[in-house]
Amino acid sequence: MIVKSFEDMQVWQDARVFVKSVYELASLDNFKKDYGFKDQFQRAAVSIMNNIAEGFERDNNKEFRNFLGYAKGSAGEVRSMLYVALDLEYISKDEFDENYKKAVNIITQISNFKKYLLNYAVKEKITKVKSFLLHIININ
Repeated sequence: MIVKSFEDMQVWQDARVFVKSVYELASLDNFKKDYGFKDQFQRAAVSIMNNIAEGFERDNNKEFRNFLGYAKGSAGEVRSMLYVALDLEYISKDEFDENYKKAVNIITQISNFKKYLLNYAVKEKITKVKSFLLHIININ
């Protein structure tokens, strides 16, 4: 499948679903009075999908990898905050487990995608060097 926009990317689609899930959790009664926690929980989740989108739109492999790193960090932040929500009994163990799995899935996808982009960049550089060397050999 050719990716023409960030919306085509499975990791962005999964992050979007995850954001909805986080917002649903944050709408539970237990979160209502803990404004700071609720706000940070939601902002960190939104940051995942937004950083994927922003990195994609930079049209630069290196910058895209950087933004994927920010997205991965935000996913880790949400994963950590799930523990806080569980410990404070804002969410049930089942809600924790379901959302923890979503976070780990997104983190894994981002890690794999970063590796792919890095390998692609290395292969691209090797191809350019080979072309340059062949050009020099052909001149002589």
